[in-house]
Amino acid sequence: MYVRNLFLSLGACLGIAAGDPVAAHFQLIYSPQTMIERPGDVPLKLIFWHPFENGHVMDMGTPEAFYAVHRGKKIDLMDRLSPITFTGASNAAAAFDASIPVKRSGDYVLVLVPAPYFEESEDIFIQQVTKSYLNRNTLPTDWMNPQGLPAEIVPLNKPTNVLSGSTFSGRVLSDGKPVPGAEIEVEFISAEPDMTTNMATTSTVSPSPAGTVVVISDDTGHFTFGIPKAGFWGFAALGVGRETEFEGKPLSQDAVIWIRAWDIE
Repeated sequence: MYVRNLFLSLGACLGIAAGDPVAAHFQLIYSPQTMIERPGDVPLKLIFWHPFENGHVMDMGTPEAFYAVHRGKKIDLMDRLSPITFTGASNAAAAFDASIPVKRSGDYVLVLVPAPYFEESEDIFIQQVTKSYLNRNTLPTDWMNPQGLPAEIVPLNKPTNVLSGSTFSGRVLSDGKPVPGAEIEVEFISAEPDMTTNMATTSTVSPSPAGTVVVISDDTGHFTFGIPKAGFWGFAALGVGRETEFEGKPLSQDAVIWIRAWDIE
């Protein structure tokens, strides 16, 4: 199950990217607005990136699925995708603009199943099944529900309302079953995307000097992480999905979730 972890370890032993810490790939479903006051279309950006260090941007292919779940009903968003080029500090790559119609109060669970991405340095494909959350009028409706994904992190705290200095907890699932001992990478969006220019803004913090932050799920698939700063935090459980091969090469099917943390003023 943990194919990517194995290949990362082998890569380190063989000297891949020698001298540089292995940076975390993270699929984003990004909107600066997570708490929606008025009904209307909310703009989104889909980017495959290293947002903590404003690092390398990876090319996205056409997603396999992109939709939202609101009050238990699916809203297909594939026809709202528009190809763009997103520019980070070091390069530019293919990404997507999108939008979601937000009308009624409640949670909007955004779900993206991207096309597998071939990571040449690891000789594997990566597919990060990603969830992000919007809410209108603070009414809870869907955030706590599993979405039946092949790889998924279910939040145990309201993901649009985590307080800095508190903790976030989640449960890692593979086809609905808990995953013990999952390796979960933690990411912060230090350089938030500019929604108009399709460029990364200036980083607000530096990444950890010891490399990627990692937590491990317990015997029931649960994990907890202390949130030190307001902003967008991502969690990626590596290689927990059922699919382990794509086009004759290993596939790491990861579960990604994004949450929004706030300071108390």
